[in-house]
Amino acid sequence: MADKNVSELQPSDFEIVGNKTSETETLARKSISFWGEVSRRFIKNKLALIGFITLAIIIIGAICGPWISEFTYRQQNGDYNMAPNGTYWFGTDDLGRDIFTRVWIGARISIFIGFAAAIIDLIIGVAWGAVAGLTGGRTDEIMMRIADILTAIPYLLVVIILLVVMQPGLFPMIIALSLTGWVNMARITRSEILKLKNQEYVLAARTLGANNLHLIKRHLLPNALGAILVTMTLTIPTAIFTEAFLSYLGLGVPAPLASWGTMANDGYPALANAPWRLFFPGVLICLTIFAFNAVGDGLRDALDPKLRK
Repeated sequence: MADKNVSELQPSDFEIVGNKTSETETLARKSISFWGEVSRRFIKNKLALIGFITLAIIIIGAICGPWISEFTYRQQNGDYNMAPNGTYWFGTDDLGRDIFTRVWIGARISIFIGFAAAIIDLIIGVAWGAVAGLTGGRTDEIMMRIADILTAIPYLLVVIILLVVMQPGLFPMIIALSLTGWVNMARITRSEILKLKNQEYVLAARTLGANNLHLIKRHLLPNALGAILVTMTLTIPTAIFTEAFLSYLGLGVPAPLASWGTMANDGYPALANAPWRLFFPGVLICLTIFAFNAVGDGLRDALDPKLRK
């Protein structure tokens, strides 16, 4: 540029200093725009938005509900089988305990069990499926045959046997639900890895010397995140429903703790005389399962709009 006259200079001869965008900033902007587009599509899905709002209300109720009531979940007040009124908003049970407080304590336990089981399924299933899908060959064959064997065993039978052996409780319930619950997550993860591992950017990274752990962490799992999130979102209501069913059979958390299943089990015999004892936990079970399924379907459509076709 020093050999040119000022009149001969062109705009391309100048270098703009301080206006270059680094590769990290570019990737960050692309990531933000991607998730922004996902959020926009999710909000446009009215059913998913209703499910999200419903779920938010239930979670807020689980956190704040027991603090709003003046009664504890185990307090026996002497007002037996009282219908909903100004003092007992959801009525009382046969021991005079406030159902409003017990319903929200039950929400804490049921939602905690659902999230804990889903997180354990996520950790085991993603690790199992990623290793099987990327390694391939005999390793993949052996790992997936083990998963097939676990799938062949009736899920509820395994859970019931484990709870009978370990005795009912909060953590035995989580362990029992997670023992074979991770298999579906492993299958989903493996199928995503098989689709992605022969993509050009993965082959290029491998050519540059990237090992399997680096490929999984930096290239494969981030691109399979959509399917994994959707599967996890749909795993939570399954765990909540299974917990409610097992609690209804008497294999849930021990008294005086309450989950929605144990409350339904206690309220069913009094259905004719005190229907509110079964109504409130039953409605919350239905609403929670609906909300999670609606959010999961909306998230799936938002992450991959082609699935809506």
